[in-house]
Amino acid sequence: MANSYTQIYIHYIFAAKGRKNFLLPENNDELHKYITGIVQNRKCKMLQINSVPDHLHMLVGLHPTYAVSKLIQEVKAISSGFINDKKWTGVEFHWQEGYGAFSYSRSQIDNVIKYILNQQEHHKKRTFREEYLDFLEKFEVEYDERYLFEFYD
Repeated sequence: MANSYTQIYIHYIFAAKGRKNFLLPENNDELHKYITGIVQNRKCKMLQINSVPDHLHMLVGLHPTYAVSKLIQEVKAISSGFINDKKWTGVEFHWQEGYGAFSYSRSQIDNVIKYILNQQEHHKKRTFREEYLDFLEKFEVEYDERYLFEFYD
């Protein structure tokens, strides 16, 4: 009987709803560890995670039993509850609807990790809107402007 072997790398991008500065630097370590736990508890592997005040990037080695959409749905639902339990935002926290999910080959992983690690510097020069639209164009994803994130720049 043959076994199944997979190598699935997904770069997720998702955004905070409502206000620009919900994901504060002083909470990043705890939030990133918590989200990493959610991912790992689903047999997936967190390769890199980083956030800036209005959005989060994570690169995940996806387990073949998990759909791209199912993992992000669970990460967003569980982590928003965690943020609310911590009372980090002063108001009820939610992630925006939707997400970006972009696949990469093994040979690209080091560059994606560097890109995610460099978010704080990267966003001194570019807005989240510019970054996200660049991803959509680079990956040739058709989109409707009406259904993009709410951008706060």
